[in-house]
Amino acid sequence: MLKVFDFEKMPVVEIVNEILLDASKRGASDIHFDPLESFMKVRIRIDGALIDYAEIPNVIKKNLITRIKIISGMNITESRLPQDGSINAPLQNVNLDLRVSSIPTGNGEKIVIRILDYTMSLSGIEQLGFSEKNYKKVLHMMGVPNGIILVTGATGSGKSTTVYSMIQKLNKEETNIITVEDPIEMNIEGVNQIQTNSEIGLTFATALRAILRQDPNVIMIGEIRDRETDKIAVRASITGHVVLSTLHTNNSLNTIERLLDMEVERYLLASSLTGIISQKLARKLCQACKIKRPTNEYEKKMFRRLLNEDVNEIFSANGCEICGNGYQGRIAIHEVLIINQDIKDALSVGITREKLRDLVYTSDVTTLLQDGLEKVRDGFTTFEELLKIIELENDDISKNGKLDLKTSIDYTNISHSNNNINNNKSIEFEDFEIVDDI
Repeated sequence: MLKVFDFEKMPVVEIVNEILLDASKRGASDIHFDPLESFMKVRIRIDGALIDYAEIPNVIKKNLITRIKIISGMNITESRLPQDGSINAPLQNVNLDLRVSSIPTGNGEKIVIRILDYTMSLSGIEQLGFSEKNYKKVLHMMGVPNGIILVTGATGSGKSTTVYSMIQKLNKEETNIITVEDPIEMNIEGVNQIQTNSEIGLTFATALRAILRQDPNVIMIGEIRDRETDKIAVRASITGHVVLSTLHTNNSLNTIERLLDMEVERYLLASSLTGIISQKLARKLCQACKIKRPTNEYEKKMFRRLLNEDVNEIFSANGCEICGNGYQGRIAIHEVLIINQDIKDALSVGITREKLRDLVYTSDVTTLLQDGLEKVRDGFTTFEELLKIIELENDDISKNGKLDLKTSIDYTNISHSNNNINNNKSIEFEDFEIVDDI
């Protein structure tokens, strides 16, 4: 049901405050103000899905946009160009940290407000949903004295949360940590954080060159965006520094291919890359109302072939007063790859994509699909959610931007063949037939 405001009696300032507070309390990650021909629609994103929130009359629209631009530090006289701003202030005893973006459209300015929530980062890396096996791998990566650790995934997949959690774990008195970010999303005590500013020439590459003269132990790069930044990060890692960064790719194999496309020397990449953490987010089942149901034949076959387990019951969403639709929050699905010596040697000499894929997935890796199935089995999410995120396209700009179910099964099969749990029986995608009741 849409929220109704008394636009005749409520000042615009109170309307904006109410929208920001209510969205934050509901656990929304974003607020969208979409200008339409007859009114402005307000939508909020909860657990990854946009839902209609309110409708703003056109007579109020301009004042509401102006108010948002004022408190976020934007230029209220400029409506023809995109702008960025931020809001960081307490509101009714709630500390709000928001990022604001505006773009011009045919019906007026569209504004999107990102609500930054650091509770997961502050809770620690132990609370991020890693399986025990993957958690031990991440700790191993962080214990390596130098090298690059990459956290990859689509926009909004929780990469920053994971990186900040790792920074918190590494943040000790004897460690000098310096970050370069655009923007700085979370202020961490004891960490030196640099905000880039391209208008004055303070780019990622410029900042990184300066950081290397500041005796750092750990360097965090908000995102590797270009070849120059990538090359400097690689050289920093082989000179005795731990480098953390993010990349928009969807799995371990695509990440390695993307780095090679950036024309980093193969021998440097082979000696610098420590590990890759790929992740996606699935809606998490409400633990108060989830219900058990028997698995159908398709699901049983997936569990049997890909986990080597007979799973006869899994959980489904139900819905209650606490959650509304059966889901509450989101949980990360991970693929954690430690770059072993075989992969390093292959990167140095150069091999085909097919051989590289086999090397990656015959190493000690749990694929995204396998980790997701384990979380379905354990009642954290649903089978439907897993299939949805595996088949969704993300914003990876490489030619392999889609991780479909067939590819995921193929990668998991390679991984399991290495562990001899399939008795050398190959998994064909045609073995799985989608049935109507999933």
